[in-house]
Amino acid sequence: MTTTSRQELDAVSQGDQLVIRPAADEPPRVGPRVLERMLSLEDFEAEARGFLPRPIFGYISGGSETNASLRGNRDAFDEFSFMPRVLQSTRGRTQKRSLLGRTYDLPFGFPPMGGTSLAAYEGDKVLASVAADLNIPMIQSGASLTRLEEVKEVGRTAWFQAYLPGDAGVITPLVERAQNAGFETLVLTVDVPVMANRENNVRNGYSTPLRPTPRMMWDCAIRPRWLLGTFLRTIMNRGMPHLENMGDQRVPIMSRTAERRRHLRDGLAWEHLELMRRIWKGKLVIKGVLAREDVKIARESGADGVIVSNHGGRQLDGTIAPLRALPGVVAEKGDMAVMMDSGVRRGTDVLKALALGADFVFIGRPFLYAASIAGEAGLRHAVKLLRDEIDRNMAMLGISSLDQMKRELLVPSKGPLV
Repeated sequence: MTTTSRQELDAVSQGDQLVIRPAADEPPRVGPRVLERMLSLEDFEAEARGFLPRPIFGYISGGSETNASLRGNRDAFDEFSFMPRVLQSTRGRTQKRSLLGRTYDLPFGFPPMGGTSLAAYEGDKVLASVAADLNIPMIQSGASLTRLEEVKEVGRTAWFQAYLPGDAGVITPLVERAQNAGFETLVLTVDVPVMANRENNVRNGYSTPLRPTPRMMWDCAIRPRWLLGTFLRTIMNRGMPHLENMGDQRVPIMSRTAERRRHLRDGLAWEHLELMRRIWKGKLVIKGVLAREDVKIARESGADGVIVSNHGGRQLDGTIAPLRALPGVVAEKGDMAVMMDSGVRRGTDVLKALALGADFVFIGRPFLYAASIAGEAGLRHAVKLLRDEIDRNMAMLGISSLDQMKRELLVPSKGPLV
């Protein structure tokens, strides 16, 4: 996709298809007509609910316990309102953003999401190739169903995220494998010392591996588009998907008898990050940091960046929303890059995060839903929706560069009159 086509895309209907019309120098791409109804990132969730089997949709959409963190992530954005400036020329607006020594064309990317290829056909590779084409980062999950080498082959801008125990014997070979595959950025997720209490998974019949019970088979049978277009297509072309990047184990995603052996992560400590720093030659990022005290230690331990995150509300229920933690993190960051995920759904959300000091944001669930229901076309359409929102919002705020998105353009929604 050319730079020109990223700047201007139109959507027009043609028969039962949606034609995503790029610039004059590029042929149109055809996608499912359902995309006509997708006007914002939130719209993809309802469509995905009807497309994905209940266990898989529940796994993606749910949080932990009462979902307090899940709700809190969204509510935090309502705590701030904009103070726009007027009569500022905003022609030539750009969304380019520098991050960890590279310049990306947009201020957002795709975070790590486990089991992506169970929700969308070859989902990891679709996310990686679209991200490379649009010049934005995609982070492959350590819990993905595609070998990291395959993802890197199609994903020029891909990073790799690892779930690791406090065991040098597991850490060293996986870090070396990612390095040999050509990844330049390694992300260590640190907020999963134990698995969370995800009651929604139990209620919806999700497990790892999935058990082919009568209930599971029925849930799949009543979703024939997913069954034929994603699961059976995967089985025919690639065989049964496996967890491919979890160290020394390779577990099928569906089995009556197989058991996933989980490495104990409650022993993971700062000394192991320092070990990774000695081995890893590229950029090293920690994901799941919220406390400013931990940001200071991360900086002193050699991290190049942190992702402020509460795992999308999927770990400790009642955890502070990352948006609210941002100012404290930024105060301790030093030269590190600060990124954020969890709850971002709108262009206004992206801009609020940047105003509070984030260098970049990552958005997960909506993009996975888009890839699920419409593959590459759905993913591109979702990116376009968010890009266009940011562009419009920048004009109305009176800025032409994201570097101008400063804290002064925000006020507390329920604060004193100004």
